[in-house]
Amino acid sequence: MRVLVVNAGSSSLKCQLIETDGKASMMKCLAEKVGSDDAYMNVSFYPDFDKTRYNVGGMRVEQVLAKLLDVLEDDPESPVSGLEQIDAIGNRIVAGGEYFTRATLIDDEAWENLLKCEELAPLHNPPADACIALLRERMPQTPQVAVFDTAFHQTMPPKAYMYPLPMRYYDEYRIRRYGAHGTSHRYAAQQAANLLGRPLRDLGLITCHLGSGGSITAVNHGKSIDTTMGFTPLEGLMMGTRSGSIDPAIITYIMRREHKSFDEIDALLNKQSGVLGISGVSSDMREVLEAADAGNQDAELAIDMYVYKIQKAIGGFYATMTRTDAVVMTAGIGENSAELREKIFAGLAHMGMILDKDRNNVEGAIGVNRIISIDDSPIKICVVTTDEEIRIARETDALVSRM
Repeated sequence: MRVLVVNAGSSSLKCQLIETDGKASMMKCLAEKVGSDDAYMNVSFYPDFDKTRYNVGGMRVEQVLAKLLDVLEDDPESPVSGLEQIDAIGNRIVAGGEYFTRATLIDDEAWENLLKCEELAPLHNPPADACIALLRERMPQTPQVAVFDTAFHQTMPPKAYMYPLPMRYYDEYRIRRYGAHGTSHRYAAQQAANLLGRPLRDLGLITCHLGSGGSITAVNHGKSIDTTMGFTPLEGLMMGTRSGSIDPAIITYIMRREHKSFDEIDALLNKQSGVLGISGVSSDMREVLEAADAGNQDAELAIDMYVYKIQKAIGGFYATMTRTDAVVMTAGIGENSAELREKIFAGLAHMGMILDKDRNNVEGAIGVNRIISIDDSPIKICVVTTDEEIRIARETDALVSRM
């Protein structure tokens, strides 16, 4: 089956056209800085995957997707000559609430429920929904599937997902912890089990998805038992532009002092805080590391805070697990920043997570799943290249094939 996978973010778009029968990618697309004047989109095709760069400055995410569809139809190197040759579409959706506990075919009822979930992930669900709407218009006969980041976390026990609020807020509004990045955490856990040569069901793992957004999950016997993100993706770690967990009273304090509206506070916490807010430089950790190397003290503080929050989360989940066999690092920062991995595990060696600096810094190892702890580290440290798109393609194939 030929599946177009659409992974829409707040300022990015990742797509692949995947032939699931051969587990082969036929097209790859990455658009970054979407919404800004210098936004760009790289598109490449099998077998050489030579990138062609397109200027998509000022476009919204769904407009960038429309541009990609045009490229697929018009480029002579495209693996399809018409959109009708695509069998199905798999969409990554961050938050499905309690409406969706598994991958779901997007019919009219599902579409209405998807729109209800937008406030649970205000940075990610709206652009994803906009892409779905565009695809329903451009490819109305092609089945679309939604694959949810929250689905993997449906195995959390009530003691982990409930908040200590009056019960009526759960009963009436379903306010609870939902988590996110579930597709990535599930994939990373399985890949770590492969690295360790042991069945996933026998392992206790702490998976760390560290990118512009970030979350950490305790995976016991293959099931999520707790995660750092909460009712929305704002809770938990310090992230690129998100504050992560803070004292809730800070919100009402700032609103009283500065007379800010709810929308202004929402923008402050989701788009102006985190690494960007502390460093004053960027939400991109690569640029913040460069600024710190140049002596920028605010950038140094942002890095110290970022690392410390991750160390606390890993240590907290270590305390809740019956056993911990490995910590798994994945996503943009987790996979690619040897410097930050070294800083993180420098503070965790006393817990039995002992990094091998040489293995951590191997040249040309980016994109290679590997173990980077010393041989006799009681808890192994793994680096896994996340591949959410292939997981989404497989789930889409399985669901559409049953239709």
